[in-house]
Amino acid sequence: MTEHRINAEHAALFDRMGQALGLDLEEEAIAGRMPFDEIADSVLRCKTCGTPQACKRWLDRIEGSAEVASATPNYCRNKELLSELLEMQR
Repeated sequence: MTEHRINAEHAALFDRMGQALGLDLEEEAIAGRMPFDEIADSVLRCKTCGTPQACKRWLDRIEGSAEVASATPNYCRNKELLSELLEMQR
């Protein structure tokens, strides 16, 4: 798999994780709650995850149930950032 494809896969996982939590990550960046460079850092953190298949299964289950998750799985490398963004919305 090419580096570009790997980056795109993890960018999609990060975006899907945000959506599963009810976050629009693009809007979070535009609103200034998440610096644009943090998006690239988040994708890099996602790439270090050893369980992307588990992440995909978790996301598929959440998306298939039409529920909004209250938190990411514990193994999510972006758990802290996404939790902070959720707190800002409350």
